[in-house]
Amino acid sequence: MTENAQQQPPAPDSELPTQYAPADVEGPLYERWVERGYFEADAKSEKPPYTVVIPPPNVTGSLHLGHAFEHTLIDALTRRKRMQGYETLWQPGMDHAGIATQNVVERELGKEGKSRHDLGREAFVERVWQWKAESGGQISGQMRRLGDGVAWSRERFTMDEGLSQAVQTIFKKLYDDELIYRAERIINWCPRCLTAISDIEVEYQDDDGELVSITYGEGDETLVVATTRAETMLGDTAVAVHPDDERYRHLVGRNIRLPLTDRSIPVVADAHVDPEFGTGAVKVTPAHDPNDFEIGQRHGLPSIAVMDEHAVITAHGPFQGLDRLEARSAIVAALRAEGRIVAEKRPYVHSVGHCSRCKTTIEPRLSMQWWVKVGPLAKAAGDAVRDGKVKIHPQEMEKRYFDWVDNLHDWCISRQLWWGHRIPVWYGPDGEVVCVGPDDEPPTGEGWHQDTDVLDTWFSSGLWPFSTLGWPGQTESLAKFYPNSVLVTGYDILFFWVARMMMFGLYAMDGTPPFHTIALHGMVRDQFGKKMSKSFGNAVNPLDWMDKYGSDALRFTLARGANPGVDVPIGEDWVQGSRNFANKIWNATRFALMNGATVQGPLPEPSAMSATDRWILSRLNSVVAEVDAHYEDFQFAKLSDALFHFAWDEVFDWYVELSKTVFQAGGEPAEVSKRVLGEVLDVTLRLLHPVVPFVTDTLWTTLTGGESVVIAEWPTDSGFRDRAAEQEIEALQSVITEVRRFRADQGLQPGQRVPARLTLDGTALAPHEAAIRQLLRLQPEGDAFTATATLPVAGAEVALDLSGTIDVAAERKRLAKDLAAAEKEMAQANAKLGNEAFLAKAPENVVDKIRGRLAKAEEDIARLRSQLDRLPQA
Repeated sequence: MTENAQQQPPAPDSELPTQYAPADVEGPLYERWVERGYFEADAKSEKPPYTVVIPPPNVTGSLHLGHAFEHTLIDALTRRKRMQGYETLWQPGMDHAGIATQNVVERELGKEGKSRHDLGREAFVERVWQWKAESGGQISGQMRRLGDGVAWSRERFTMDEGLSQAVQTIFKKLYDDELIYRAERIINWCPRCLTAISDIEVEYQDDDGELVSITYGEGDETLVVATTRAETMLGDTAVAVHPDDERYRHLVGRNIRLPLTDRSIPVVADAHVDPEFGTGAVKVTPAHDPNDFEIGQRHGLPSIAVMDEHAVITAHGPFQGLDRLEARSAIVAALRAEGRIVAEKRPYVHSVGHCSRCKTTIEPRLSMQWWVKVGPLAKAAGDAVRDGKVKIHPQEMEKRYFDWVDNLHDWCISRQLWWGHRIPVWYGPDGEVVCVGPDDEPPTGEGWHQDTDVLDTWFSSGLWPFSTLGWPGQTESLAKFYPNSVLVTGYDILFFWVARMMMFGLYAMDGTPPFHTIALHGMVRDQFGKKMSKSFGNAVNPLDWMDKYGSDALRFTLARGANPGVDVPIGEDWVQGSRNFANKIWNATRFALMNGATVQGPLPEPSAMSATDRWILSRLNSVVAEVDAHYEDFQFAKLSDALFHFAWDEVFDWYVELSKTVFQAGGEPAEVSKRVLGEVLDVTLRLLHPVVPFVTDTLWTTLTGGESVVIAEWPTDSGFRDRAAEQEIEALQSVITEVRRFRADQGLQPGQRVPARLTLDGTALAPHEAAIRQLLRLQPEGDAFTATATLPVAGAEVALDLSGTIDVAAERKRLAKDLAAAEKEMAQANAKLGNEAFLAKAPENVVDKIRGRLAKAEEDIARLRSQLDRLPQA
């Protein structure tokens, strides 16, 4: 353990208030940290670097409980590394969140009776920038409330000037390397947001629909197809069957009539068709289905688009101008009138894709878009993990990562929006296409115009680990802080964000991955394990709990539930419990200061210490080692739990209590214990600081007189262990715990004094008689002492005189009655469990319940018999 803050004596007027008031402490303390530059990172420093980027929150609103959870974990890691002597950079910033932000601002315009088209592109984008300025400030304020130790001077935004240059640079590089291209393909189209969205932005859910079976063709040349989207039949250009399907062999190569139209379409043979599913024949609509598009490409089929960007039917005829759902009903009715409906199934539950932003049903649509050829990029991203350059934690998440990157389709990166990074491509009057880099002058002159689309948000956020450090410039920050040490993020954006960063980082930075480790965490859920959502009524604003219980309480609760890759349940009563823990730390430190606990001077030699002193220092070193091991394995729940139990149970409930008798007696042992208590609190507060920063800094500076625990040294394990002292105190704890349990069983009040005779000679407990008597409220035996109960524990014996405190006869009668009831319960349970006929018929949960009753009865019997044995005969 270090003796970090022992250079300065505590300030003479440094007294703690009787109660901890987080609201009075947190705000001013955080501003002091920022003003002193504790969180800034110096690229010129010779310290080893430790870098983490913030998963940039969308600029669309406020931080939710999931953000608070993630930020707590990152802040704990970076605070510890800072204390360990690393040049630590926690990079802050926000994402422009193209679709989401444009939707928000358009809704605001709608309240004024306007649309973005009323403003025009430039004025609309300016309006979004104004909105960003307001919302971004709100997010920064919430991060400060939580205690985020980010380097505020380095704050970035995915559309600021530097990051815009990075986007243009990598687009041009990818374009020149023929890894970006423009092509007409099937994309996911949102008729509400009026833009393409990527596969990972589509949320699938089971919806009630209809499955209709329709007869195509006439006479002997007919077959039946089934569809859930009858409206797309207007764009059918073929019917496909499997090449080996004998039922339709005679139709392959022929044309059949497409109902409700004046067109004939071919029957094609394609191995994609499953002959066992439905009728074995499928309609082919290349302009409105990704699989059909591939079939169309293989067979040279035309693609006929029958819907516009609003999902309104454009095909000529009676259905033109109808919304897709209106058209579906009208087309089915028309087919029914012609006698072409063979079967109808309603409701037909099937998986349907929805826009993750607005929840509108997406429409597969043939569209000209920009694409990234991900093959070589995805292979490099997979190989980096397979080769061990990047580790995924927990390791079992690797399979999900490989399943994604090994099967990645080309990425549609263009979006039909106004807010975002505009695609840096210009088109000329004679069909010219020019990609412009950040240092290039765009072509000018009559007929030249820039592409109107913007880039997918994940394109710019995929550059985050290096664009925030000044790339494409060769900056000192880039040289110092790239690659990142660890990425802490949720498993839910492993595909959205993590894979994009891996592909771009390896490509742009000459094969160097963007981070060494990917530490994945779960999602925050309510105390019943249900996903938090405003629609469920269980969403929590983290500010509410921070206002009520303090930021430390929220942080500790979140960290204590953080097992790698596993969802985190949280309830308000748990936050309240963490608030109680913060109060406990406060009260125990205040007691220690009032009793002279100090960090001044070296620790006394072990030979000068009592067994209690040596025990707590031995345990302290073990906890330092345990906490370090858990940090390295990202086991936040385990390290928080270890600190909770050590601080509350061992330091506050045992060592502080045992020290009271020593302090009262005074002398050299008291001076030794004051120094040991100061050391234990100093180290414990430093260990707790990364997770609960506010209360620990307030207490540590008061205890030690140091400048701030933020810049204090992280404790190290000195190697001191004293197993003999640990065993001695464990025996002492056994005596106190057992006698307390017996007192409680007899109905004695905690403060009620009882005459007792202690037989401790020849045991390690002999030096602890004063502590045992004080903690157990045991008074000397006196001349009239009568041992009415004797408890042998840990080689010692505690004899109690209960004659003046309880009615022994009445107590024996009560215990005997309870024992008889427990024995009856055991007999009944054994009878049922021994009945084969009952076991054969009873449900498993009923049998389990009876087994539980038996176990409880057996436990009660053992306890009651023990209590009776300890009482004297009446």
